[in-house]
Amino acid sequence: MWRYSLVIIAWLALLWSPLGLANSISSENSGEEPAKVLVFGDSLSAAFGMSDAESWVGLLEERLSERNHPWHVANASISGETTAGGRERLPEVLERESPDLVILALGGNDGLRGLSPRAMRENLEAMLEAIDAAGAQTLLLGIRIPPNYGPQYSQRFEAVFADLARERGLVFEPFFLHEVAFRDGMIMDDGIHPTPEAQPYMLDAVWPHLEPMMRGIEACLDDAVSVSERPSQIRQDVLWEELAQHRMDVAFDLG
Repeated sequence: MWRYSLVIIAWLALLWSPLGLANSISSENSGEEPAKVLVFGDSLSAAFGMSDAESWVGLLEERLSERNHPWHVANASISGETTAGGRERLPEVLERESPDLVILALGGNDGLRGLSPRAMRENLEAMLEAIDAAGAQTLLLGIRIPPNYGPQYSQRFEAVFADLARERGLVFEPFFLHEVAFRDGMIMDDGIHPTPEAQPYMLDAVWPHLEPMMRGIEACLDDAVSVSERPSQIRQDVLWEELAQHRMDVAFDLG
């Protein structure tokens, strides 16, 4: 447990660093323009220390292509990003990318800095509202922090993600590093970053939540084409039937 805490502390320190570049990954396609998923996170999603293709986001593009999902993947993740920074940056990214689905993966740096869970919640809620207003769906990725700040802070911090997911009916992964954090060889020599070998596990933590959402959106987009409805105007409740069973299966672990 002590080793795990040190790894997570070092890993969170990386997230705080002002490194990383937003990037965009295009899926090869023919015919109509594909739907788009936007990954909006920090260094865990920014391909730090590896090529874009090696990162879990790059592996996502590869998997979508292999399984004939007609999606474009845009990655606007930046190392060191906080929820406050993401809140400021997101509107421009949404306008530029016009995504159908957003994977929101921010919060680790807020925990590192010991920032107020209430402020983090306000920032996340503002981003969720912006995503809703843009006509996109959200997959929320939560994060956990080491116990250094005490159990009360840790519980309040982690509860922010689960509470928002429950209140807003979001699809939610509480901790997409759950396999990486406990496996040898999954952290780089700097003791901070997940290695390229860790990336498939990260994708596998996201995929069971993501694929049902994509299939639901694909079905809605097909229906929208038949009624000449713009995809960005598809109402959130159109997807409910497609996603309801998946959402019922999501466990909200606050411990």
